[in-house]
Amino acid sequence: MSLKVPKAQNLQLFKDGYKHLQGLEDAVLRNIQAVAELSDLVRTSFGPNGRNKLVINHIGRLFVTSDAATIIREIEVVHPAAKLLVMASQAQEAEMGDATNSVMILAGEMLKKAEQLLIMGLHPSEIIKGYELASVKALAELETLSTSKLPSPPTQSTLAAALKPAIASKQYGYEDLLAGLVAEAALIVMPSNPKNFNVDNVRVVKIMGGSLSGSKVVRGMVFGREPEGIVKKVRGGKVAVFTCALDAAQTETKGTVLIRSADEMLNFTTGEEKHLEKIFQEIADSGVKVIIAGTTVGELAMHYLNRMNIAVLKVLSKFDLRRLCRVVNATPLARVGAPTPEEAGFVDVFESIEVGGDRVTVLRQVVEGDPDFVPGAAGGDRTRTATIVLRGATQNRLDDLERAVDDGVNVIKALLKDARLVPGAGATELELSKRVDAYGSGLKGLSQHGVRRWAQALEVIPRTLAENALGGAEGNEVVSRLWAKHENAGGEAFGVDVEAETDGTLSSVEHEILDSLAAKQWAIKLSTEAATSVLSVDSIIMSRPAGGPKVPQQAGNWDED
Repeated sequence: MSLKVPKAQNLQLFKDGYKHLQGLEDAVLRNIQAVAELSDLVRTSFGPNGRNKLVINHIGRLFVTSDAATIIREIEVVHPAAKLLVMASQAQEAEMGDATNSVMILAGEMLKKAEQLLIMGLHPSEIIKGYELASVKALAELETLSTSKLPSPPTQSTLAAALKPAIASKQYGYEDLLAGLVAEAALIVMPSNPKNFNVDNVRVVKIMGGSLSGSKVVRGMVFGREPEGIVKKVRGGKVAVFTCALDAAQTETKGTVLIRSADEMLNFTTGEEKHLEKIFQEIADSGVKVIIAGTTVGELAMHYLNRMNIAVLKVLSKFDLRRLCRVVNATPLARVGAPTPEEAGFVDVFESIEVGGDRVTVLRQVVEGDPDFVPGAAGGDRTRTATIVLRGATQNRLDDLERAVDDGVNVIKALLKDARLVPGAGATELELSKRVDAYGSGLKGLSQHGVRRWAQALEVIPRTLAENALGGAEGNEVVSRLWAKHENAGGEAFGVDVEAETDGTLSSVEHEILDSLAAKQWAIKLSTEAATSVLSVDSIIMSRPAGGPKVPQQAGNWDED
């Protein structure tokens, strides 16, 4: 006869304040609910007709944008499972710079489909196995769907055509103009080996006023301020970059000086002046024609620099200062004095120009083929920079345009690494859904349910595009028509027509709506990983947040009578 040992009542495992949730109801389904809520939040911002979100972050800054990466960066998500989704989305942003919204929507939809299976009684491990099999199959099928490649070397028209879908998803209606600007800027800075393309060399300067049609690409680095002194233009000059203040040094201790006569009064300041003049004379003698100052420039220093015909520009951002050093090939100096030949940089053109009523300063390196190229000038391997000067009515509008440009530049970088393109407009996802579903039907065991639900989840991309553009009821009709077209031979390229010119479907290859294959690969990988991570959690253990007791919040204006 077995002995029954009584269980201890109120067995305390954790310290006070810990929360412990476990089991299907408390942990798994709750996590799925949180993730689904986050993915529904950004789902309405997907595609060319995505709605904007008005986000006010913790320091009161206002964002009006449909860019998922910005939205999730600015809202502070605290739910641990939803944070996993945010991390997957940030990984996509770091890797590709585009398709962050796809990751969120796909992962959210995969978990919604998994929820139905869990309620029916399937074990999470079977669903995870099915999802992983489906992901591997989809990535293999994706390789076969590539219809074209970005030609090498790229031209402005081919680059602009490849960029349009990515930019249209942020700024629908302005994609032709923006894609042209980004393609032009990218070609200016394109190195001899396109795989070494650096996104940092395409800068954006936002100047309020005017309209988007007044935007243009300027060769070189543009700063939104004028040079400090009287010299506004320099051709082919040495550059010295100082991170310290250009001024007479202030002593740390205070002293009292007793002056007895007028001569002593005059002599008191001349010593300091002579010392400063000597320093700047040394700088001028070393051949420096342009000085970039990281902080303040004193009035006396400015007087001597003007007298010696040296141009001075203040650059207060240390990041811009770093980029500028790379462009002019100079070393930033922390002391005031003449730079050695190794520390000094060289700039071909330093000039102040006017853009729509605002004076800006341009630093530019010219290369062969440029209009102001002088054969035999100091050459070498040049860091070329292009700046897109954006014009717009409000600061929010300019910020949103900058995000669209940023996405476009990242798409170029992704396409230069992997030039393969697949049909866009939701066509690729629907075709993958069809093929993975057929693969799932042929599997044995319980994991086939996971594979088929994963295939159904992919349908969310074309459905969301159609719903955001045409409304819910019409969206369902369009998805049904797409399924019918994909069942026919040669229907792989049919996607959602957001303008609904005919029946809401179009051939994305004919309309040149093409997406990067690499971005789709990463989106599928990361969303599946995020979904399986959430599914494999069976309990949540949360400790009490650190910090002392919270100040009690008073209701309303408690001190008013």
